[in-house]
Amino acid sequence: MPDLSQHQSNELTKMIVLGDPGTGKTGGCTSLVKGGYSLGVLDYDNGLEPLKQFLQHEHPEGLKHVNYRTLRDKRKATPTGAIVDGPALAFTEGLKMLDRWQFKERDGTLVDLGPPSEWGPDHILVLDSLTLCARAAYDWREQLTPRGKSGQYDPRAVFFDAQKAIEQLISNLTSESFRTNVIVITHVNYIDNEDGSRKGYPNVIGKALSPVIGAYFNSIALCSVRPGGKRVVQTASTAMIDLKNPAPFAMLPEYPISTGLADFFKVLRASPETKIARIGHRRV
Repeated sequence: MPDLSQHQSNELTKMIVLGDPGTGKTGGCTSLVKGGYSLGVLDYDNGLEPLKQFLQHEHPEGLKHVNYRTLRDKRKATPTGAIVDGPALAFTEGLKMLDRWQFKERDGTLVDLGPPSEWGPDHILVLDSLTLCARAAYDWREQLTPRGKSGQYDPRAVFFDAQKAIEQLISNLTSESFRTNVIVITHVNYIDNEDGSRKGYPNVIGKALSPVIGAYFNSIALCSVRPGGKRVVQTASTAMIDLKNPAPFAMLPEYPISTGLADFFKVLRASPETKIARIGHRRV
């Protein structure tokens, strides 16, 4: 039986990075690339431009160390609002990528980087963002729901099944068998609790799942903007949002956004031994 010094958390970090829009959640990953990590990004937000711009400006050689797949279902306008145009595949395509990072480039070239669960401690699987991944899960499940003659269906069943699918996804990413660092980026869902308190949780889908997601992670950090526009990565809990860090005696309460995520990782483990990634690359 192994002792506690051999626990997998000594080698891998599974982390939630949450924050309101514009607080630097995606761009903050720049410091990790500069620190020697290779990223594989499931891009549900179609929002990698800040990461691209920061890398081009600060660390252009790092562009080739970020591989991504943008996953968005097409939508079209209707008299009752925008709906998915065609099959809702973004969520299930993301699951396929987690099984094996394989897809075709626009020129038909096959990219096959193997299972992300085997990429190892010098790589980070980034889910950006859980908020829109959950939206994709809802769209996928809604299309599978039987409808009555009038086209009506029970949305509660769709919410429940979508929530279950997202929780299973998170369970997989944080499991011992997923041998790669994980960062899940999400917006904040502010919920009024039954005791009268108002708390911020990862924004998933519905109120039931948001308070549960944090239980799967040992690390939760908050990106926020200080007065004067200074962006920071907070590691200490606030009055409204409970955060986690597994090294409270070594971790500072906050770091500047320019280095924050890399600083967080440095406290928990040594930097990658080499900046040459062991998986292929695709420029952002």
